[in-house]
Amino acid sequence: MLQWKKLVEEIRKTEEKYGSSLRRPVADAEIIKINHKIKDELGDVVLPSSYIEFLKNINGLDFNGLVIYGVDEKFLDSKLEEDSQGFIETNRLWYENEWQKQYLFFGDSDTAWYCYDQKEDLYVELDKPSGTLIESFESFDTMLSNALETALL
Repeated sequence: MLQWKKLVEEIRKTEEKYGSSLRRPVADAEIIKINHKIKDELGDVVLPSSYIEFLKNINGLDFNGLVIYGVDEKFLDSKLEEDSQGFIETNRLWYENEWQKQYLFFGDSDTAWYCYDQKEDLYVELDKPSGTLIESFESFDTMLSNALETALL
């Protein structure tokens, strides 16, 4: 089992202690919708298979200051019970600054962005808001696990 799946399970248990729950998984049809729209909105971007696997487990996350973006609500077949940050809409927001367009943003916290650096072909944690590199990762899985571990501290 991937490390991030174990960490999500810890978060799920923590949320249940407080009478809350995690978001429902995304259906294949909803993944297809966002994949089609990403090309129109963000260019020639391919979502990593591990991010898609994450979405099929939980449609984004908002826990202890960490937000991992999910499928935008307009591409979902049913309404969300809570506000969420959609992958496309949030990337468009960050792209207001020209230098940020080299990154594909998957999540953020109070102090960091979790991204894929398209120029360097590397997953990175950047300081928010300076954009200074904090750490780089070999894969989306490793970056996500690191972000979840930090949120669980």
